[in-house]
Parts: sequence; C-alpha cells; structure tokens
Amino acid sequence: MITENDSELNQWLEMLRSPELSDRLVAVKNLQYLGDEEATNALLLALSDESIAVQKIAISALWEIGNPVAIPAFIECLGSADADIRQEALSALNELVLPTDLRQLLEALHRDNVNIQLNILTLLRKIHDAQSLPDILPFFASDVPELRATAVTTLSYLNQVEKCPQALALISDTDLNVRRATALSLGHLTDPEVISILCQALKSDPDWQVRRNAAKSLAIHAECAAILALEAAVSDEHWQVRKFALQALQKIPDERVMPALIRALADEYSDVRKEAAIALGNLSNPAAMPALQQSLDDPDKEVTIFSQKAIQKIQTLLQNSQNG
Repeated sequence: MITENDSELNQWLEMLRSPELSDRLVAVKNLQYLGDEEATNALLLALSDESIAVQKIAISALWEIGNPVAIPAFIECLGSADADIRQEALSALNELVLPTDLRQLLEALHRDNVNIQLNILTLLRKIHDAQSLPDILPFFASDVPELRATAVTTLSYLNQVEKCPQALALISDTDLNVRRATALSLGHLTDPEVISILCQALKSDPDWQVRRNAAKSLAIHAECAAILALEAAVSDEHWQVRKFALQALQKIPDERVMPALIRALADEYSDVRKEAAIALGNLSNPAAMPALQQSLDDPDKEVTIFSQKAIQKIQTLLQNSQNG
C-alpha cells in the first residue's frame, strides 16, 4: 500500500532527476523539510548532483538526520573541488564519526586525494586513538607542506603517544606552518631531545610564531633545563614571545632570572608586564619589592592588580619567616 508520505517522497525523487536546476533545488529543499530517514537515500543521491547548491542543501539535511549511513558519502565530499562543500562535510563528519569508524577513516586516508587526506587527518583528532599513528607517520615526509603540518598537529591529539622520533626533525622544516605546528606538538611529547630542540627553536628560529609556540610548549614541560633559553626570550623582539616565555618562567621560578623579570615590568606591552608581575610573585623574592611597588602606578589595571598580588605574596612569605 502506497502511503501519502511515499507518494510525496516519490514526487521529490522524480524532480531530483529533472534536468532543470530549479526543479532539483525545490526537490532537495522539500526533502530537507521532510527531514526523516525515509528521505536519506534521496538525499544521498542529491550529493552527486552537478550543482554545488543542491549538494550543500543535501549535506545539511543529512547532517540534521544524523544517520551514520551517510558517512561514506560525506567522506567522498571531503574530496570536492568546492571548499564550502568540503567544510560542510567535515563539520557533519565531526559530529557523526565515532571510534568504531576509525578503520573507515584510515582507509580513506590512503586515498590519492590531498583534500580527503587533509580532512581525514583533522577528523582523527576527534577519535584520539594511538592506533592511527602508523597511518599518520608517512605524511611527515609528504611533498605537500600542508599535509606535514596537519599530520604533526594531529599527533598531539593521540592518546598515550609520548614519543615520536619522526616528528622531531619537522622543527627544522623549510615550511613555516610545519615548524609552527611542530613547535606546539612537541609540548605533548616526552622524547629526551624535546627540551633542547624547543630551546633551540626559541633562540634561533627566524619566525616569531615558531618561537612563541616553542615557549608555549616549554611552559607545558616546565623543565629547569629550559630556564636560560626562556630568560633570553624575555628580551625577544616580538612581544608575544616575551609574554609566553614569562608564562613558562612562572612555572619554574628561579632566582637567576629575576633581573630579566624586573626589566620586563617596564615592557611597552601591558600583557608582558602583567606576566612579569605574576612571575615575580611566584618567585617571591623581597628584592623585587621596589620594582613591584613602582608597577602599582602602571596605567594598565591588570598590571597593578597582579603587582599588588605579588607584593602580598612576598609580604606573607616575610611574615611567615619572621613568625617561624
């Protein structure tokens, strides 16, 4: 028995086959409004339409329905020549894929399509599975810089991956974005060479974003072996490098860097001055009191607040030592 819904569905299916774009747009929009799983097969058919507009509506409708049967079709869309189609499909897959879809994603990763590979590498970050690592490693040597950068970023999302010697060399990559991504990812690894590699990048990489990312990663590691490199970075030419070097030094208070911290209280950027005040508070050395008291007149309210907090920390420490 043909129901009213079946009749309506057949009507839109027929219109999807029309040579007229206007007919196909009407059909796919009505299938979107229909919005039930019975429309899924028709919408999957619409994903192959020659019109980008029809494809976009079909992706949105299938995304709303949320049936995982659409996952293989969405993976195909990741290879589209249209950037909006790729982005829409990626967003839908990011909600639909589950750890049980890992094998399907890894199979697609080996397709000879850079757009599919880039997007699958991004999707693997949601699953976090270390089983992906052998499939990701070959992309570190890809001829496509964007693939190298995307792969090394995905590395940092994988659970329980602490060492990856193949990633270390990417800190010297010729491509800026690869080095930037590597500098961040190395913050999540425990290879013995990581600290010295990050320190070298912090000191000598010509790109300020690489240096900033190296400082961010050194803050994660909080290793005393990085203190001298971080102290030098407090005088870096770019304020963001100075800021994140100070954040790292907050985690590893060391008397040797106090002069650099005091100089940073006079930095032209308030963000840097604030981080210097916090670092001096963590250091809690009474010798920093005069500089911190001067900072109470800073034109930036946050700087004055954190300078006051630093002074209070030092005063509390002094009182406790006197009482003890």
